[in-house]
Formats: sequence, C-alpha cells, structure tokens
Amino acid sequence: MIIVLGKNITEQEKINILERIKENGLTPHISEGIEKTLIGVVGDERILQAKPLDGMPGIEKIIQILKPFKLVSRDFKNENTVIEINGNKFGNGDFDFIAGPCSVESKEQIFSTAKFLSQKGIKYLRGGAFKPRTSPYSFQGLGVEGLEYMREAARLYDMSVISEVVDARDIELCYKFVEVFQVGARNMQNFNLLRELGNQSKPVLLKRGMSSTIKEWLMAAEYIMLKGNSNIILCERGIRTFEDYTRNTLDLSAVIAAKKETHLPVIVDPSHGTGRKDMILKMTLAAKVIGADGVMVEVHPEPEKALSDSAQSMNFKEFDNLITEVKKLKWPQ
Repeated sequence: MIIVLGKNITEQEKINILERIKENGLTPHISEGIEKTLIGVVGDERILQAKPLDGMPGIEKIIQILKPFKLVSRDFKNENTVIEINGNKFGNGDFDFIAGPCSVESKEQIFSTAKFLSQKGIKYLRGGAFKPRTSPYSFQGLGVEGLEYMREAARLYDMSVISEVVDARDIELCYKFVEVFQVGARNMQNFNLLRELGNQSKPVLLKRGMSSTIKEWLMAAEYIMLKGNSNIILCERGIRTFEDYTRNTLDLSAVIAAKKETHLPVIVDPSHGTGRKDMILKMTLAAKVIGADGVMVEVHPEPEKALSDSAQSMNFKEFDNLITEVKKLKWPQ
C-alpha cells in the first residue's frame, strides 16, 4: 500500500497517520519526492480493515501495490535513486566504471591496478578478498590482508572500495575497509545476510543470482530496503542457461526490465556475464545503449597469471581501449 500525502498536510497530521500505521503492527517507509511525499506501508494490510486510514486528514489518496516488491518499485518512488559514494554520485545519469581484479592476490598487484585505474579517472576499485569459489581447492582470497591492501591503495589513489561480503558475521569486520558491500550471485538469496546489510548505512551492490528470475532479484533487493537501507545498486551478471559457448548468458533485457520496474541504479558485469574478454567491449557498449548506469569489469596487470578468472580479465591496454570506445559512443542522440 502507498499513501500519498496532501501538499498542505500538517506535521501533526503526518504523525497521526504514522501512529495509526504502527498501531496496526505495520511498518511505514517515507519517500520524499520532488512533487509528492509518499508513505509505503509494509505488512499484512488486511488488519487495517478494522481501523482504516481512509478519510484521515492529510491523506490525498491510497494506492494498492499489486507487485510483490513494494519499496524498490517505481510505484513507491518514481524518481531515480542517486547514491552518494565518497562524495561521488552514482546513478545520476553518468556511465560509471567499477574495475579491478577478481581477487586481491598481492599488495603489488592491487597497487599497480589502482594506480592505473585512477589515472584513467576510475573512481571505484573492485577486488575480492573473500572468494566463494565453486571448487574448495581454488584460490579463496587473502581475507583481511586483501582488504587492508585495497583500503591502503584506495586511500593513496582517492578511490572507493567495493568488495564482496559472504557472511553476515563478516559485515562488522569488512565495514571499515569498504565503501560498498557487494553481494555475489551465490548469496543473492542469503536472506540473513541481506537483512543485516539492510541495517547498514553503506550502499550494497546486489548481483543477480545465476539461476534467478528478475522478480527474485528484485525481491532480494526488497529484503535490504525493508530494513531501511535504500542505497542499492543492482548488477546483472549473467544467468545460467543451456548455452556453454559463454560462461553465462548475459541477460541485457533484465537491465531494461529493472530500470522500468525500479528506481534503483542498474549496472552490468560483462566479465562474468560472458567469461570471455573478447566480448567485454561490445557488451559494455550495449549496456550503455540500453540505459545501464555503468559496468563492472575485471582488470588485472597480467591476466595470464591471475589466480582466478584469467580468461575474462582485461589487461591495462585492453581496458584503456574499452574506455576510449565507450567515450566515443554518444547515446542517446
């Protein structure tokens, strides 16, 4: 349910409406729009039948939301959400790059990568410190040591750190090292993790699960926003299909759907989405054309020596060319 408040509502009338909602065991979420102030009501709305809100002073109208996702929908907030990250605006119409290695492997590796990226104007440094891998024998990341290297490099080169947290118990540990928590595809429906991230003040980058529908993806975002954190970036990273030419099938139609259905920024991960570095450039250009807010690309000083995701990692020259080609693309006309 969405309650549209009148333009001339008094503060006391707003308080009365919020109290009525809470008295019924429901949770109100206020959205201050440019033209309207809305209250999203979450919970079993049937109990409002005993004490209906209709006719309360200050209410312009009440809208029922039939979609399973409420707070992330454009019904609740029509304006695009713009997220502030270290003084930079994400989702404000620019096409942003998040770049860095799949895994932090050494201090030298992450420092050289951060230096190169900062020289190219990249503001967001990605890198895995805790790596949930399909095989238990694969490189699992450096843990806290990797986070320390990233934090030090980001501080030196004036960048923001984005790194994956894989367990709710690690949020407090990671908090001081990152500006953005990443939830990987394997954890998209780790609901305990999502709830705890919803209690945090820092943004969350939520990747779509490898076998998840668009609705399931948006419902995962709803878990985070329901707890109060509306700073969510959605990331389409490819889904699992019967096709094995690429690592995953990059579903660009999901970006269009997510931008239509939600007010959240949406980015694309063409590295995981294809698993092939020779496809990253054209998939990035396509992402810009369809209205994505940016891309997350894996960049490594020497991809052939990478401990993870070697085939989908760009070297510095290749990424430099990617930026050049994206800047050439003037879209929309």
